[in-house]
Amino acid sequence: MTKLLAVIERDLKKFRRNPLVIAMSVLMPIVYLVIIGNSFQGKLKALPMAVVNLDSGPYAKRVIENLRAIEAGPDTFTIFNINDRKVAVEGVKNGKYKAALIIPPDFSKRVVLKSGPEAGLFLDNTDGISSGAIRNSVGSAFRFLGTDYVSVRERYDRVHMREINLYSKVDYYQSLVPGVVIMAIFLGTLTTGAFNLVMDRFLGIDESYLLTPLSKSDIVSGLIISGLLITTVIAVLILVLSMLITGIPFSRGIEQYISVLIVINLTTLGLLSMMFLIMGRINHPRIVGILSGFLNVILFFPSGAVYPVASFPGWLKAFAKINPEAYAVNALKAVLFKRAGLADISGDIGFLLVFTLIMLTSSIVTFKRTL
Repeated sequence: MTKLLAVIERDLKKFRRNPLVIAMSVLMPIVYLVIIGNSFQGKLKALPMAVVNLDSGPYAKRVIENLRAIEAGPDTFTIFNINDRKVAVEGVKNGKYKAALIIPPDFSKRVVLKSGPEAGLFLDNTDGISSGAIRNSVGSAFRFLGTDYVSVRERYDRVHMREINLYSKVDYYQSLVPGVVIMAIFLGTLTTGAFNLVMDRFLGIDESYLLTPLSKSDIVSGLIISGLLITTVIAVLILVLSMLITGIPFSRGIEQYISVLIVINLTTLGLLSMMFLIMGRINHPRIVGILSGFLNVILFFPSGAVYPVASFPGWLKAFAKINPEAYAVNALKAVLFKRAGLADISGDIGFLLVFTLIMLTSSIVTFKRTL
């Protein structure tokens, strides 16, 4: 019994001497609750929708009033009044708006004459959850006219809504592919680069670095580049397999393939540099294991990979604006589902580039080349 108690006491002392492990053991369940609880099945709000009202008649005004009521009440969407229908549709294509509603000049007249009044709703159907929410809300605005919301080939005395999906159908299964690729990148950056340095320290091998003329930048850059090569290969392999499994077509131009590689490389470099900054002075793999769960929750789930960012509460939306994985997911979705090129995802690439430079510089500056 004495020997058993000695073993127990030794292990408890080891745990007590590592305050980071204790803190993370307490905080991580709370973080899981807060982040995951606010990242799934939230109510979609403030979805940007362009409205082009070309009719000055009373029924068009009633539709606009109903839309404003939804905007002020449930707040499903935020209305942007546009005068040019081409500008509105282009805004949907480039991701500025989630949908564009076009009310034609003869809408009110055709309502009065009961001659099949129509309105056009252009949807970004690559986000099925958001487009479904907008479709239902806009449909309710037209139902207040006293007519039923029916398909375009129904009776001519009812208001018809023409729904135009701007892209080929993207089901939820396919929409998860960008997130799967980003998850592969995260796992790759976690098990290469800085993690190898942590293991070297744990095994006492890192002392060999001190016997060489290697500078801090040599050590950090070398480990990051090796991690980049390994993780890029893994991410590309996962992408190809995921496209085969889900049926996403490979018939894209060379620019799309280059765009995908740039996004994968920048995301990998940024996350590898961030891992080095966080783990640069860690000397035990147990801490890496704890941090991996924490980082996965706060980066992956608020990225929009599983559920739209529009459903997040305000504070989580603010975090998504500085979350590199959110920009990576958005860029991959645009390339895979919207046939976007480099110019279309330049904003996402710009953020990932700046993030990578900041993380890489910081990791080199803070790295300690001593025992």
